[in-house]
Amino acid sequence: MIIQRDSYLNKLISRKQNGLIKVVTGVRRCGKSFLLFNLFHNHLVSSGVDEDHIIEVALDDRSNKHLRDPDNMLSFVKEKIKDNAMYYIILDEIQMLDEFEDVLNSFLHIRNADVYVTGSNSRFLSSDVITEFRGRGDEIRVHPLSFREYVSAYQGTVDEAWEEYYTYGGLPLILTRNDDEEKSEYLISLFQKVYLTDIIDRHGINNSEELNELVDILSSAIGSLTNPLKLSNTFKSMKNKDISDKTINCYLDYLTDAFLVSKAVRYDIKGKKYINSPSKYYFEDIGLRNARLNFRQMEENHIMENIIYNELRIRGYRVDVGVIEKFERNADGKIVRKLLEVDFIAAKGSEKYYIQSAFALDTPEKQEQEERPLNTIGDSFKKIVIVRDSIKLRRNEQGIVTMGIKQFLLDENSLVL
Repeated sequence: MIIQRDSYLNKLISRKQNGLIKVVTGVRRCGKSFLLFNLFHNHLVSSGVDEDHIIEVALDDRSNKHLRDPDNMLSFVKEKIKDNAMYYIILDEIQMLDEFEDVLNSFLHIRNADVYVTGSNSRFLSSDVITEFRGRGDEIRVHPLSFREYVSAYQGTVDEAWEEYYTYGGLPLILTRNDDEEKSEYLISLFQKVYLTDIIDRHGINNSEELNELVDILSSAIGSLTNPLKLSNTFKSMKNKDISDKTINCYLDYLTDAFLVSKAVRYDIKGKKYINSPSKYYFEDIGLRNARLNFRQMEENHIMENIIYNELRIRGYRVDVGVIEKFERNADGKIVRKLLEVDFIAAKGSEKYYIQSAFALDTPEKQEQEERPLNTIGDSFKKIVIVRDSIKLRRNEQGIVTMGIKQFLLDENSLVL
């Protein structure tokens, strides 16, 4: 099965021969290797690059064990370069190469070499990528399949695809599993045996039970405001355990660095400043979140919110949670301060969108509740409400657009409609 991932392929193409190391990052099993070894390889060949000018090494392959030695790798690549034409060096699981930073920096001194790498441990996949190469790295972030990509390879209707997607998520290999049991077992095993084991081994965590319980708490409360101190109190009240907020903060950083979860910070829209605590956490892949809870807490409204957040990030937006301060007179005549919330502020360059994930607007009161924060903002940027049902796109007198979730996800230009 070949799933076209044009947005990432186009990013690789646009960065060809830019003098930087192209670092392809993302959560494990999201399709990084396939992107480079298949899609990008095919692009190079179709654009006239000879096969012998494409140097590919999968460092997790036992037969390439000798190339994990830095000097062997340098000698191997230099022996492959026999003329002045451009050579494309593609290395998978680069963290398995000893002293990989020095090796990659050495490749930059080869004038006719263009370098692409992936990696899968938490250090390599974190913000350290930026500092390791001191301005010589160009990061390309890959996510699990978007719903649009998922539908392109799914054998069934769009509605059936949605049921599968919000249950099992968008890791590409999910589409090769034949039934619910296989999909469930794959995700549950992957979470525990790969993702968490990576983090535990990498950071030398002695009490893995604490990390596991934190993941369970985050899974149960996607999209809820929280912070390390609040989570520490949750452990005390629900688990009868004392875990410091500093330890929890470290665990949250580990999970974020490994791309398992993402942090959305609150932003005061009118005050134009960030409110660093509390924040919200969303899962990189909703199927992994659901598997963590053994598919028990399947609240489609919270799952939909997580999927919208992921889609915005896939499209390249910086995503924050909006907060609006409003003063109102209560029934006693007193002026009271209220904080209204906008689910997402999506920004990219000069673009900005305010987005509410509403699930359903089944009553006038519910519609007023969802639109009220948007009406309070007062600027000219587009405001959108996304609902669960498939509806015809509509725009009210205040300019607020309402659309269905599938239309939002399937049309890559849905935000500008």
